[in-house]
Amino acid sequence: MPLLLLLAICFFALPARAKYGGGTGELNDPYLIFDANQMNAIGADSNDWDKHFKLMADIDLSAFSGTTFNIIGTHWTSPFTGVFDGNGHIVSNFTYTSTGTDYIALFGDVGTDGEIKNLGMVDVNVDAGTGYYVGGLVGLNDYGIVLNCYATGTVTGNKYVGGLVGLNYYDGTVSNCYATGTVSGVSWVGGLMGINHYGTVSKCYATGTISGVAYVGGLVGYRYYGTVSNCYASGSVSGGYWYVGGLVGWNNSTVSNCYATGSVSGSSIVGGLVGYDYFGTVTASFWDIDTSGQATSAGGTGKTTAEMQTQSTFTDAGWDFVGESVNGTEDIWTIHDGQDYPKLVWKLVNFIGWYEVDFADFAFFANHWGQLNCSDPIDCDGADLDFSDAVDGGDLKIFCDYWLTGF
Repeated sequence: MPLLLLLAICFFALPARAKYGGGTGELNDPYLIFDANQMNAIGADSNDWDKHFKLMADIDLSAFSGTTFNIIGTHWTSPFTGVFDGNGHIVSNFTYTSTGTDYIALFGDVGTDGEIKNLGMVDVNVDAGTGYYVGGLVGLNDYGIVLNCYATGTVTGNKYVGGLVGLNYYDGTVSNCYATGTVSGVSWVGGLMGINHYGTVSKCYATGTISGVAYVGGLVGYRYYGTVSNCYASGSVSGGYWYVGGLVGWNNSTVSNCYATGSVSGSSIVGGLVGYDYFGTVTASFWDIDTSGQATSAGGTGKTTAEMQTQSTFTDAGWDFVGESVNGTEDIWTIHDGQDYPKLVWKLVNFIGWYEVDFADFAFFANHWGQLNCSDPIDCDGADLDFSDAVDGGDLKIFCDYWLTGF
């Protein structure tokens, strides 16, 4: 009897087995995710969809194909409302193929208070068939936040299809994000997101090849209220029937300080920047009339390639650039004048990784300190942030302005 009592005491004194890779799922003690099986396990337990997670390593999901991966947040009635911090890591080879399932992405639905941040998606391969709400990272962002994330690969669906997010809904926020690759669907298709409905999109870009039948845009297919600011799209856009634009296909919202440079084609209602504007507001925004093949747009101002690669085109319109303070001191944009289009500074300063300027970036920058003759964009490995042809104090100032900033 004493022996049995002793064994019972020892058994109940044993620490509980760690869930996932450790942690309790609380704000200051998130669940830790180290491998593909732990990532897949999140989607299998909806009771954890309001918890905090932190990715601790790059993970490869190539072992999952077809519909075998457990999508996290499967419907607007059962969304992910927790916080997933990618911690600067990458999820690669997310593959999902179905004939018509909705809410298809790594996170099918992100709801109120939900947040996805600091996460990269590489070699996404999503084909939802006739499914709705399809994205490389998030299918439906419903009042949630997507911050400092990106996706590369191929995304295909029917409606509300985007390279990163299918539908950004109501107070949904997408900031400091980008998407590259191929995006295709029937309607409401965009390089970054299919629809932005009352949401906020800022400091984002898309570079992929976009195709659809209607409501097709290089960045956003359909815009209904909300705002899009300090964004650009450079991929080719093709549509079938109507509402096709280099940046936005159909607009009923505020677009400011944005541009588009990709080729744009469609059967009707096509524009270099905006295909159709329905009582929206487009300010200080431009498209390249040479590369787009479009001389008109429902909003914005058409410029030649030479003008689009000249800083004064944008600063005269109030854009906040490095090296000037008249339009602000945030230093949102920079440009290699006469050589390239404007670029978002947050992306360029992240020499190593993309989500925080830290010691790895400093070591890279210091290794190029004092280099001269940086006249070509690839010279000095991009360390000439102000394009002065030298890595010097001007670049150091920009670097320090972003030091330890988690975007």
